[in-house]
Amino acid sequence: MTSITLAKNVKSLPAWAQWMIYAAVGVLVLSIVEEIADTDGLTSATTSGAMLRWTVPILLAGLGGLFSERAGVVNIGLEGMLVLGMWFGAWGTINYGPWAGLLIGIIGGALGGLVHAIATVTFGVDHIISGVAILIAAPGIARFLSFEIFTNYDGGSITQSPRVEGVGKFTMPFLSGGNIGGWESPDILGWFRDQDIPFISDLADVSLGLTSNLSLMTMIAYAFVPISAWVLWRTRFGLRLRICGENPQAGESQGINIYRYKYIGVVLSGALSGFGGAFIASPELNGIYLEGSTLNRGFIGLAALIIGNWRPGGVLAGALLFGYPLALGKRDLDGSATHSLLLVIVLVLVLLAVWAWRRDNTVDAILAGGIASLSFFWYVAANSVPDWWVDIQPFVIVLLVLVFFSQRLRMPAADGQPYRKGES
Repeated sequence: MTSITLAKNVKSLPAWAQWMIYAAVGVLVLSIVEEIADTDGLTSATTSGAMLRWTVPILLAGLGGLFSERAGVVNIGLEGMLVLGMWFGAWGTINYGPWAGLLIGIIGGALGGLVHAIATVTFGVDHIISGVAILIAAPGIARFLSFEIFTNYDGGSITQSPRVEGVGKFTMPFLSGGNIGGWESPDILGWFRDQDIPFISDLADVSLGLTSNLSLMTMIAYAFVPISAWVLWRTRFGLRLRICGENPQAGESQGINIYRYKYIGVVLSGALSGFGGAFIASPELNGIYLEGSTLNRGFIGLAALIIGNWRPGGVLAGALLFGYPLALGKRDLDGSATHSLLLVIVLVLVLLAVWAWRRDNTVDAILAGGIASLSFFWYVAANSVPDWWVDIQPFVIVLLVLVFFSQRLRMPAADGQPYRKGES
């Protein structure tokens, strides 16, 4: 069976089955690199579990950008809405508990989205200018509120809040040994991990981190991926929202209130970003509101949106791709696993070069091969990588995707374009 026939067979499978195959291939690559580099951090349960947590704010910001841009409004203010969600989430948790804090954080982010919608939809302000204004204003608002409120709390200051509470955790019964009515179920994945079977044990170890000791907030966040896909592609609301981003004049001719749907899309983007900010303030990451701790996740979420081709599943894949090296870097004390990521990049680029060559795309094949050669030389010549390498990897990945796959990316046709009722 040729590779082309195999690729066609994979594409004929349901979407969930395709993603499972892609994930298994990814774990296989990591498993091979682990053997070559003699490290064990790439497929450990602690790394995959940390990846889930680090990915959540990126994922939620990306999904927020998805709703906004599908409605035709560019939202680069997602980082500011994360800040608002983080502050209000921490304040709400301190005063009313973690679940109320989550809701208040969502409302805080939604207010930022509302401001962006008023500026861009009602008054026709340039989307980039409005987004930059929110980026600048949100940290200032958070600092002012911290000065007025958090400085009066024990453990609070102008730059941080007191510690906040978390929500409950969940472990999958049977798969990861979760409890059922006080009875501890078998740990199937743990058993396979302990058997030390090549690839199978690594796959079980990764899966164990994805199914054990999960925050309920994490589970809710990931549930938004299928929910978003269903809403956008299976409901009348989703169709009308997408019309706003593709051809609002045609939607207007069908009697759709374009302004209303643009407002909803942008406010939803703020609400999802607010959820992400509240998650950052939760014990899953910081455990407090801390000024400057969003770490550009709003921008990385936008990057995940772009390489995910403005689709929920693609946003999830992009967010996981970005969250993985960040999580690995925070737990890789000796730097061996982070260094071995260079070898992962080499293997991926070699496969990309072969793929491009088979499609007679000589320029891309040579470019991918050249970057693979430089990455391999770096891997061989150095025993470790600098600390900044993990931080810039998301942006490097975006550049590579734009270079090699830009022709496959398609943003909504009217995204970022001004719209005035009746102009058509």
